[in-house]
Amino acid sequence: MSLNDLLASFGLGSVKGVLGAVLLPPASPLLLAVFGWLMHRRWPRMGPLIWVGGLLGMWLLCLPAVGLGLAAWLTTPPPPLTDAQVAALQRAPRTAVLVLGAGRRELAPEYGTVDLKPYTAERLRYGAWLARRTGLPLGFSGGVAPGENPGATEAEAAALVAQRDFGLKLRWRENRSRDTDENARYSVAMLAADGITQIVLVTHDMHQRRALAAFARAMQRQGVQMRLVPAPMAVPPGGPLAAGDFWPSVAGLQRSLFALHEWLGRLAGA
Repeated sequence: MSLNDLLASFGLGSVKGVLGAVLLPPASPLLLAVFGWLMHRRWPRMGPLIWVGGLLGMWLLCLPAVGLGLAAWLTTPPPPLTDAQVAALQRAPRTAVLVLGAGRRELAPEYGTVDLKPYTAERLRYGAWLARRTGLPLGFSGGVAPGENPGATEAEAAALVAQRDFGLKLRWRENRSRDTDENARYSVAMLAADGITQIVLVTHDMHQRRALAAFARAMQRQGVQMRLVPAPMAVPPGGPLAAGDFWPSVAGLQRSLFALHEWLGRLAGA
């Protein structure tokens, strides 16, 4: 049993958010630095080392070069779909484009309704583009994450945004899932019941391996055979590192955070 299943069995799904907030940057290196500072009198040698180590760790995690390295090392993202692969998917039988959620805004005052967080909106945009290019039906998976207030689900928000911004209707809306493992569990059951045998899985590059593993587990548990086509987005263009990649930035910290989040999520089976 995975840590994710264990927490769920005891009704402690919301604890994952607290654990993530403590274990992931920026909190973890800053807490380490604070701990070292508080202990510098009791541990006159070790305390300052811990304090400096926490600050140095924070600096390193903010470097884009470190974020790119962590992403490649911890998440091993697959390459993006090529033009030839997209062309081969056109009108493929019993195939669905499925977008995985990454959070919702409970209320966007500028629209006066629920909306999608940036990562979710990016995924939906690429999914809509793929659906248009291939002529395949579009689906979305996402409910309400643990610890969030009840209300409209991610799937309901995605249906609204898809219609409003892209002129597309979602054929499938899976709105019960709270994490990637449940994305897979409920989506496989939903799509298999509709005769789907191939899923074009849309999510961010660093999330793909965890998502593919979750869908493989779900298919094995349910005795379903489907082909998974990874469709990662936001893949870095590659090439040599630039001088700016060795200077701290918010983008660098975000990429490091994303990579570590995915690594911990995969270890926990979430």
